[in-house]
Amino acid sequence: MKIIVLGYHNIGYTCLEELIEQKENVAAVFTHKDNPKEKIWFNSVEKLAKKHHIPVYTPENINDQDSLKIIKEIKPDIIFSFYYRNLISQEILDIPPMGCINLHGSLLPKYRGRCPVNWVILKGETETGVTLHYMEKKPDKGAIIAQKKVEILFEDTAFTLFNRLTRNARELFHETFPLIKEKKAPKIEQLQTEASYFGGRKPEDGKIDWNQNAVDIYNLVRAITYPYPGAFTFYKGEKLIVWNCRIIPGENNTTVPGTITKIIPDRGLVIATKKNSILLNMIQFENTKRNKSSIIAEKNNLTIGEILT
Repeated sequence: MKIIVLGYHNIGYTCLEELIEQKENVAAVFTHKDNPKEKIWFNSVEKLAKKHHIPVYTPENINDQDSLKIIKEIKPDIIFSFYYRNLISQEILDIPPMGCINLHGSLLPKYRGRCPVNWVILKGETETGVTLHYMEKKPDKGAIIAQKKVEILFEDTAFTLFNRLTRNARELFHETFPLIKEKKAPKIEQLQTEASYFGGRKPEDGKIDWNQNAVDIYNLVRAITYPYPGAFTFYKGEKLIVWNCRIIPGENNTTVPGTITKIIPDRGLVIATKKNSILLNMIQFENTKRNKSSIIAEKNNLTIGEILT
């Protein structure tokens, strides 16, 4: 069986690694060039493929005529997509006789689209998972082969959750690949009535709205904390990034949301929200080093009664 892999990020890496360890015939790998503006904290699919002498292609648009020609000449029996970021044209989807299969980082049909790991935390979900499904022209819509559920802990960040999802993705692929290879994989149609779709996120989407409830702010912070760009607010016009926080229940929020209500030595700043309060643990003014919020408050003369915007 001749395979083409479209892959990126840790899930792309670990699933390609699984195929290599199974000594499968991976004829080519398509991946992305790393974006110099993006923090690269994950493993390189390109390096893994080159290490094993697999031809690697990094087109800006996989649907261009050059890439299409390469894929047609390879004549793959199947194409796997593991966290590849670009949509695939119908012309490519029609090439492999065994179809194209994608591994998506949510329990489809929920959280179709980009950044599912960040979105499920942002929305306060308690469960997510990974899904293997057949690819159609519309993203994440094709029939499901198999899924594996993952619990989301209240203290999880996108990073800790993504690490568990990566392990589960490999387990799911390892368990399911024999069925795919034998052409015995199930095709379970997605319930379109339960579908939800979320788009990509930009760094500017991380601005904190102190008029939200404390739990919503907490979810935003943990959804995009390190190694992601981080949630942020402003203090006297300076950008202040919040890397870690926790909810302080039962606080009397009669003050304006965003107001510094307490400064607790060695613990941090307490900020009023619409409901309950937030204790800022680790923060950072832009272009400075991160530190405990109590230390940064002392160094920068933050005082009770001042307002973060």
